[in-house]
Amino acid sequence: MLGLTKRAWSPYTAGIIVGLLQIPAFLLIGTALGTSSSYVTISANLAQFVDPSIVEIKYAANHLGGAKNWWQVALIAGIVLGAFLSSRLSGTPRWGHSPFWARAMGAHTPARRYAMATLGGFIMVFGARIADGCTSGHGVSGIAQLAIGSFIAVTAMFAAGIITANLIYKRV
Repeated sequence: MLGLTKRAWSPYTAGIIVGLLQIPAFLLIGTALGTSSSYVTISANLAQFVDPSIVEIKYAANHLGGAKNWWQVALIAGIVLGAFLSSRLSGTPRWGHSPFWARAMGAHTPARRYAMATLGGFIMVFGARIADGCTSGHGVSGIAQLAIGSFIAVTAMFAAGIITANLIYKRV
């Protein structure tokens, strides 16, 4: 099955495949790969049910319709489905307790792990919107387009990640 049952793919192979996905994204949708705008698309559409005047806010209105907005939502659904299928095909599903998490953060209840993951995810999306793109958007798409802002954003993300990892995992 073309290596789909392997425990892990080569990062080089995966990187080349993700990089090549830029070509159909530009040809078919007219934009690069990224995921963080999907949260704005979903939030703006949900908010429109509560307050239809949200269309007067330009930022929200820009994310309310069209394939250019909804393809990122489909991309996230595909990422989740792909991760699930990959874990099933490789025989490495990871439901419940994570030994990595326990080593890094100590033993916690599932509710606390989910709360911490949700908070971390919210902070990441918040930062991605401030940076006008997520790590994949800047790292894969922005750098592929030689965008100076993306080079700066990726450098800052790697620096922050290294510092954070050293602070959190130093006690392990």
